[in-house]
Amino acid sequence: MKEIEIDFGGITNDNLEQLRIINSTSLPVSYPDGFYKDVVAAKDESLNKFAYHNGFVIGAICCRIQKDGDASSNSSGSSKIYIMTLGVLPSYRGRNVGTRLVQSVIDYAITSEDCKKMGIGEIILHVQINNHDAIKFYERLDFERGEVVENYYKRIDPPDCYILRKKL
Repeated sequence: MKEIEIDFGGITNDNLEQLRIINSTSLPVSYPDGFYKDVVAAKDESLNKFAYHNGFVIGAICCRIQKDGDASSNSSGSSKIYIMTLGVLPSYRGRNVGTRLVQSVIDYAITSEDCKKMGIGEIILHVQINNHDAIKFYERLDFERGEVVENYYKRIDPPDCYILRKKL
């Protein structure tokens, strides 16, 4: 499919409902109100952003910084960027929208003085073990499949996931 022109924009209270739509149409997990409040409260367009095409929201990525010692990181070493959600509306998949959203976070992690000061050494995420399309997508971006986390998901089957990592 042909690549399309996109712009990035921040996630705010005014457009938060669009994020709910992206997540509900793209992901097998539903997120509580607290997730959305935290994304808006972060006020960090480098880690939480929409992809727009012709003024319409077509995708989104939401990330957070995980500090050393965070039990959910399951790894030692430097701080990390954790990709909480990545979603692209079905009719816009295959046009590098997701790739450009993830790449924008990778670029930020590599070039940002803030990330350098925090010692960001990798980007990580969880992917359900049967989500082969997502695993292939991230492997194309040089993420490596790590350990299996059993019973990570509470309301979907299978409940197990892989941790995927990209060293920076």
